[in-house]
Amino acid sequence: MMCVGTDVRSSRESVVFCETHEGTYPVVGIHPHEAKDNNSEEIRQLIATRRERIVGVGEIGLDYFYDHSPRDLQQRVLREQLTIAREYGLPVSFHVRDAVRSDGSLAGEVFADFWRIIDDFPDIKGVLHSFTDSQANLTEALRRGFFIGINGIATFTKDKVQQAMYAGIDVSRILLETDAPFLTPAPFRGKMNSPAYVGRVAEHLAEQRHVSLESIVDATTHNAKELFGI
Repeated sequence: MMCVGTDVRSSRESVVFCETHEGTYPVVGIHPHEAKDNNSEEIRQLIATRRERIVGVGEIGLDYFYDHSPRDLQQRVLREQLTIAREYGLPVSFHVRDAVRSDGSLAGEVFADFWRIIDDFPDIKGVLHSFTDSQANLTEALRRGFFIGINGIATFTKDKVQQAMYAGIDVSRILLETDAPFLTPAPFRGKMNSPAYVGRVAEHLAEQRHVSLESIVDATTHNAKELFGI
């Protein structure tokens, strides 16, 4: 289980938690929401002192849906943390969320900026956490060798395009996630999400693809170990 930070404080807490809980691994970073209130240098220092434990940098990226931090600052902090990830040879958990137009369609802005930044870090490995964007950006992510994080959204989305998109991703490129305490999968909607519910996501993928649950579990566990080097 990856215990993912969203700011300096929670990243430190993740490291402490994982030191005393077998089978858990810390991923540390500054979420784009928190870019204005956190310093990337503190993440570098945390990795430098706990490199033997920390397996990734994240959750980092760009979020134009809420704009809790200015976009130019989000982009700068993303570049800083990608530099840190490259410096320490760590994979990345990405958060990339687009703004939405008044008609409900995606604005198409965030991935244009994201790919432009990623082009400067072609050696970075990672996973697009909680991916819900377009088929075009999914194709671009897979072309670049990224994994795709699938969580409870796949179990309750009514969007036929999204359903088909999730069903079409080769299992060799999928990681299972919860995003707990958010995005609780069906049939547990209305309850706080828990890492224990990741099994329901695996069951859904198996049902959707008409394959065994064991094949989904084995493949996604292998993928996680491959990406995070555990």
